[in-house]
Amino acid sequence: MNILFAASEGVPFIKTGGLADVIGSLPKALKKYGLDVRVMLPKHGGIQESFKEKMTTRQVINVPLSWRNQYCGIQEMEYDGVHFYFIDNEYYFKREGLYGYNDDPERYAFFSKAVLESLPHLGFKPHILHCHDWHTGLLSVFLKAHYGGNPFYSDIKTVFTIHNLHYQGVFSKSILGDILGLGDEYFNIDGLEYYGSVNCLKGGLVFSDKLTTVSKTYAGEIKYPYFGEGLDGILRKRQCDLTGILNGIDYDEYNPYTDRFIYAVYENGAENKKENKIRLQQELGLPQRDVPLMGMVTRLVDSKGLDLVNCVLNEILDMDVQMVVLGTGEKKYEDMFKYYAYRYCDKMSANIRFDNTLAHRIYAASDLFLMPSRFEPCGLGQIIALRYGSLPIVRETGGLKDTVVPYNEYTEEGNGFSFTNYNAHDMLYTIRRAVGFYYDKDKWNRIVKNAMDSNFSWERSAGEYEKLYRSMIK
Repeated sequence: MNILFAASEGVPFIKTGGLADVIGSLPKALKKYGLDVRVMLPKHGGIQESFKEKMTTRQVINVPLSWRNQYCGIQEMEYDGVHFYFIDNEYYFKREGLYGYNDDPERYAFFSKAVLESLPHLGFKPHILHCHDWHTGLLSVFLKAHYGGNPFYSDIKTVFTIHNLHYQGVFSKSILGDILGLGDEYFNIDGLEYYGSVNCLKGGLVFSDKLTTVSKTYAGEIKYPYFGEGLDGILRKRQCDLTGILNGIDYDEYNPYTDRFIYAVYENGAENKKENKIRLQQELGLPQRDVPLMGMVTRLVDSKGLDLVNCVLNEILDMDVQMVVLGTGEKKYEDMFKYYAYRYCDKMSANIRFDNTLAHRIYAASDLFLMPSRFEPCGLGQIIALRYGSLPIVRETGGLKDTVVPYNEYTEEGNGFSFTNYNAHDMLYTIRRAVGFYYDKDKWNRIVKNAMDSNFSWERSAGEYEKLYRSMIK
């Protein structure tokens, strides 16, 4: 069976978030099930030259986009056993960054149209087009609207995955005809219309054959208004076509026994965590003390629960703990962590930047990993933390609820700590409870072992995707 992924970013070529990690690792896992899985990405300007030099041009075509007729180069290369295609158009994609431009609707409409136009030229016809997030939401729309009468496309099925419902690609109605080449029959409650605008993600939800999202709990949550971001009605209507499949992580990249980024690789369980902790304290200028070290590797935005942290950060740092934060985002949270790092210079290290090496070192060195998200479709941070024996403290939502089992001291089951209500003092109570277990080494070592024994590789999740694909092909 042939599967073609279409996405706006993918590791190792270009990344802004967890979507890229999925695109980089899931195809490899699916190939183990005998599927021919390939990936198509925009050829963004930020892709390293070393990768661009290895790309070869398969074909040059023109892509119609309403009244436009745009250049499109189809380039390809193989990486880590997976075949990648790149849509080349410097006008649209040779820019700083990936998103946030005024012409984003035109750029990603072009990409979606280019994916479909390129198919006859690949020597590879997919049975299923697997589209990811709003940037490819229009692909399923175009397939039905512009290619429905073409026999080449008639048997191609579509899967659309919601990685984060919050980001939808909502634009002015004017793009409907001017860019998308669609008539008003597509601008209604059962089509692309969304409060007077065009919603690209909604297009994927309405026109794709099957829908998935990145955890079972999130698949249930988004059918309710609080999590549904205005699209809960459609998701309830299509609930029989919606499946929650938990994301995994690449166990080769995040492997404490071989990780080239950390100070000391693990030997037996988490034996070398203490050495990693001491070395991180040295690097960040924290006193080398045997106290619970709590890490946060996160985007500094509201949805990550940082308003809760802000409410009780004084109380957290008044405890005998240390805290290391890594990330960028909203200025108010960047300034908050900078302030507390200055005020509690012997307890807090605020690293307001992106640093992959430091991220790995925080996972390997920290005892606790704080992730109190307001909503979290899947979350990768807590899964990586479990792999390194850093015990997550999470709010029970989305993928956090599906991966972190709260520790029960009576049965000795559980791999971390959690709280239910979105409440700062519930979070603080849970942090204090976790810190208390740190000093009961028998119980602590049991929880760490439980954490490291948790298995969230792609193997199981890839099997669920494989079953979904095969159910779609008669």
